[in-house]
Amino acid sequence: MTKKKVSLLIYKVIPMLVIFGILYSCENDIKQVESLISQKKIPINKGKNVELIYSEKATVKIKIIAPLSEEYDEKDNHYIEMTEGIKVLFYDSLLNVASTLTSNYAIQQVSKKIMEAKNNVVVINDKGEKLNTEHLIWNEDSSKIYSDVFVKITTKEEIIMGEGMEANQDFSKWKIYKIKGTINIKEDPDSLNPTK
Repeated sequence: MTKKKVSLLIYKVIPMLVIFGILYSCENDIKQVESLISQKKIPINKGKNVELIYSEKATVKIKIIAPLSEEYDEKDNHYIEMTEGIKVLFYDSLLNVASTLTSNYAIQQVSKKIMEAKNNVVVINDKGEKLNTEHLIWNEDSSKIYSDVFVKITTKEEIIMGEGMEANQDFSKWKIYKIKGTINIKEDPDSLNPTK
């Protein structure tokens, strides 16, 4: 073989054969591709600095504020996930904030009409009473919030700790289940006067 034929073979024919082999050896199994796609959650809606407003008869009842909101619709499971935290404002009939709820994570199960708040959940009502827990569920239909894990409620007079609780959504009426302890924090006026 001459140098010209070897050069033609090396620079033109062999690269063409390699490219041809690569192109025709690739094959995608449809089931494999679908399984890869289904493994990754892809939101149908995504928003930053989102405000959702719930109203009844043209009166604002609830405002939800989230830095990031991602909505998913998977078969029988339609939900909105707020992975960067949430702030919920509950309003009274005069549009005053009756209570606030904050947490580091929340998920709203749209079809079930419940929202779960998790990780550093804090609820404060207009009387200054404060609920701390790691998991809280808000049921939209019953307008109740509840938890079945450790809770701590701080009032002006005492701190009450227990397992589980239930309250109306504005946290104006509440009860703790399985009370584990109570700490009185209201000061006795006589204890401030050492001469008595």
